[in-house]
Parts: sequence; C-alpha cells; structure tokens
Amino acid sequence: MDIVWPPADYQWSQWQICQDLGATYLSLGDTELAISYCKQVPPVFEESKGDNSQLSDAFDFELGRKKIDRFNNTVVKQSAKFSHLTVANRAYPIYAVITEPFLTHTREIKQNLAHSPKEALGSQSQHTGTKKDQQNLETKFRLYTDRSEESCQIFFNQLETLDQCRFNASLPLVMIVHGWSVDGMLEGWIWKMAAALKSQHKQINVIIADWLTYAHQHYPIAVQNTRYIGQEIADFLEWLEESIQFSRSNAHLIGYSLGAHVSGFAGSYISGTNKIGRITGLDPAGPLFEGMSPTDRLSPDDANFVDAIHTFTKQHMGLSVGIKQPVAHFDFYPNGGTFQPGCHIMHVYNHIAQYGITGITQTVKCAHERSVHLFIDSLLHNDKQSTAYWCNDINTFNKGMCLSCRKNRCNTLGYNIREERLPKSRQLFLKTRAHMPFKVYHYQFKIHFINEIQGKQIDPTFTISLTGTKEDAKNLPIPLVEDINGNKTYSFLITLDTDIGELIMIKFKWEGTAVWENIWDTVQTIIPWTKGTRRPGLIVKTIRVKAGETQQKMTFCSQSIDNVHLHPAQEKTFVRCEDRFRRENRK
Repeated sequence: MDIVWPPADYQWSQWQICQDLGATYLSLGDTELAISYCKQVPPVFEESKGDNSQLSDAFDFELGRKKIDRFNNTVVKQSAKFSHLTVANRAYPIYAVITEPFLTHTREIKQNLAHSPKEALGSQSQHTGTKKDQQNLETKFRLYTDRSEESCQIFFNQLETLDQCRFNASLPLVMIVHGWSVDGMLEGWIWKMAAALKSQHKQINVIIADWLTYAHQHYPIAVQNTRYIGQEIADFLEWLEESIQFSRSNAHLIGYSLGAHVSGFAGSYISGTNKIGRITGLDPAGPLFEGMSPTDRLSPDDANFVDAIHTFTKQHMGLSVGIKQPVAHFDFYPNGGTFQPGCHIMHVYNHIAQYGITGITQTVKCAHERSVHLFIDSLLHNDKQSTAYWCNDINTFNKGMCLSCRKNRCNTLGYNIREERLPKSRQLFLKTRAHMPFKVYHYQFKIHFINEIQGKQIDPTFTISLTGTKEDAKNLPIPLVEDINGNKTYSFLITLDTDIGELIMIKFKWEGTAVWENIWDTVQTIIPWTKGTRRPGLIVKTIRVKAGETQQKMTFCSQSIDNVHLHPAQEKTFVRCEDRFRRENRK
C-alpha cells in the first residue's frame, strides 16, 4: 500500500517523503507488528543552533513511558540508524514511530499520548473501582464449554449468567488473556490451550478474557489499554468473590504478550490485601515495557506466585518482541530466550507449505508464540515435563555447569511448576526440541585433556556415542568452545531428544582428517620419535558425567588402562568405574 508522507496538512520542516515504503511483519501479541522501511529515512528532528537537537513537533509525545522524562522540551539527539532516542544519556527504542499504521494516524495517536500522558496511560488510582456500578465491561469473559471454539459469556453483575454457563465456584479458575490483535480475531492457540487445560484437569473453570475491541488497535494504543483491561479483570474477580465467594487465590491468569502485562495490572489493581493466586506470563511483550518499573509491567508483586517464559528476546532495529528482563519469581529462558529451534528463516518454505503466503508471518511469529506451545506441551505430556536450571547466563549453561537441583536450583517449566515465592527473581535455562514434545535430556560432560604437544594449541573435532540401558545415541558432536592447550578440564553440555536410561558406556572419537595427518607429520619432523616410541597426542583418562534430569553423577575410565592416548581418527571406549575423584573431594 502506497503512503503519502507526510500528510499535506502537516508543515514540519526537514521532512522528506518516504519512497517505496514497504512493510514487513514481526509477530507481537497474537498478530503482527508492522515495521516500515524507507530507502531514505526521513530526518526526525529539527536542528537547533546548538550541538543538540530539539524534538520536533512530529514526535512531541510520550512513547507510553510513565516514569521517564517528558519528551516535551527535552534535549535529545538522533542516534545512528534511527533506531533509538537518546534522552538524558539513555537510549530508548523507537517502537511506535517506525510502524506503518502509526504513521498513517500520527495526529490521533499524538493527541492521545502527548497532551496528557498520565490521562492516556492511566494510573493505578485512576483505574480503581470505575466499573463497580456498571452492568457490562468491555472485556468479554467467555467460559470454555469443552467444545471446539465454543464458549458461554458471563456478564459482569449478572448472577444468572454464572448459572447459565455452569461456573463452579468450588473449582479453580484459569483465565487465558490474549495479546495484541491486528485482525480482531481470537487466534487458534487460545482454544488449544483451553482444550488442553480441560482435558488434563476436568475439575476446573477455564475463562477466555476477550478484549479484542481494545487489543485491535495500533500497538501504542493497545499498550495504554492494558491498564484499563487489567482493571476490568480485577473488577470481575472481585465480583466473583463478593457474589459467590470465589476466592481470588484460586485464580490463575495466563497472559500472552500484551496479555501478560494485562494480567499483571489486574493483579496490582485488585483491591484488598489478598492477591491473585498465580500469574503466568508467556513471552510478555517487550516494546514500551522493557526497562520500566515493576508498577508499569508484569512483576512478582502482582500475584502470590508469578512465572514467565521468554522465547523471543532477540533484538531487531533496537527492539525485541518479548521482554528480556526478569519479571517473575521464576523466569524461564528456553534455548537462551533469544530465538527458538525450528523458527529460523530457513524454515519459511515449510511454513509457506503449511499456511500459504501467511507462512512468512508464521515464521516470524514462531519464536514469540513458542512460549504458548511450551505451556500447552506441559499440559499434554505429563510424562515429559521439561526441567530448567538456575544459571547466570546462557554461555555458562552451554558449558553444562548449571545442572544442579540442590537448594531448589531447578524447576519444571509450564503448568506443573513448583510454586515458590522468592525474594529475588530467579532465571532458569533449558534446551528444547523444535516441536512437541519439547523435552530434552541434559548432560554435563567433564573431560580432562593433557595435550602432549607442548606449546601448541589444537582445535580438534570430537564426537561421542552413548550406550544406555534403554537406548543408544550415536555420533553426537561435542561443542568445545575453546582450543585444547596444556593440562586442563573442559566442561560442555550435551542434550538428547530421547531417554536412553542409565548411561553405561561412552565411545569417544577424534574425528581425524588429512589435515590432521599432515600436522602430525610436521610434529614428527620437529619432534621426531624413534621406532617403538609412542607418538605424542591427547591423554584422556576419565570422563565425568552428570545427568540433569536424574541428578546422577558417573565416572567413566578408559577400557584400555595401558593406552590412554588418543590420536586423529581414533576412537576410545570408556566404561563405568569407581569415582575416586569424588571420594577424594569429600576428605
């Protein structure tokens, strides 16, 4: 769609019309975030006489940020590639100003967000008790009826609808809260989650909080509406408590993207000292929430227990679709949280085959919505619950150094999480498969290498084959992250898609090539050895293994005690042996 920019009635100096404006789509909420690209990015700021620039009239508004400096009359400067505003030495991503729908309605959005940001965005005090005397709310509360994509609407302050829909006050309530919407339709995952909840837990009420009227807006407007809808959900729960004695502590809100923050606002706005039982944030939205104070986003204070799953925190043009910072008691980062297996652009052809031309959108939204399917997976596969482990960062986790469950350092991802309130958010990491069931089995391998070629670092390729009591796993690559040098222990993470049972034997192979043979010939020329003298190589005496899921620790020794040397193209077999190292450490 061609866009004439700027509109004829706008007289901003320094603006140039964007030519060949095209739109590509990123997933945000349940739908798409349209990001516009121009061949020539128009200058956004009017240059002042000083070294800095004054914010032009075109962007004289607050980008949904309640706690930061007002942009009006604030000295700002334009960063390189038009991806951030720098205000008071802090960079803020330009989320709204580069969206195509936003550009077409700048005047309306500017009126909503600029002249009175507090009024536009709202505050907790403004949202307290505004709907108590009204019959209906903007949010439609649909009780799932065990039938595909069917529901029964419960109306606020109309007790008879509770009976008509067969709401059972003695049973727990799970409320599903969707995210941003472009097409104004409830997406299919909502019904899949509702069905999964009912199939595994018959004795439960499942309500879908339908706020499409307010979610089907330009993204900045939908953001400001999250507070309003949060207040409505709080009012609804208070009404249930007052009218039929349903305890809010039996309520579990599951919010996806913007819906996660809606759920957080519901928890913070609900009156009284008692809190909602649990809130689960499924890849809570990042734009206009990242870096905000706990009162302006989902936070651990919003419920008795809060958990979150982060699946798409990879930045693009200065923004990430999902929030990266911790927002819960337990924050899960599958595969590091930045991106997800099976969602790479390389898979676009598979998605086009399945979804048609909308497969391009499916490819991009894949990682964001993966949080939803990980949660559904936890409902459908009780025998394959995914375990995550407390760790400082993904790099440390990738070395296999965080597979401990001592002192509650691990937890279960999804519905069956162990609920534990913590004074500080705990970040947990795990690996997953590209499809359901997502569970993998984590192993730490610690191998002590002695490199006999003094003063020479080597970067070999190793594979490992595992024999278990149930199955075997063959030719697994070992992800060494550094060269082998001297006398040192290396730790790394191996994951398996299947349960091989108890590990009983390891085959360790140095994948040799012609290049390595040439290196060995060179070494022999420099450091010759006589006939009958063994040639230098790598010494591998033991391999220590820890299984994350079972917490079992094992030591494997070379089957050939007399020959612990390893050379290119050789394979060594290691079998279970007495762990003398652990016994020595206990002394």
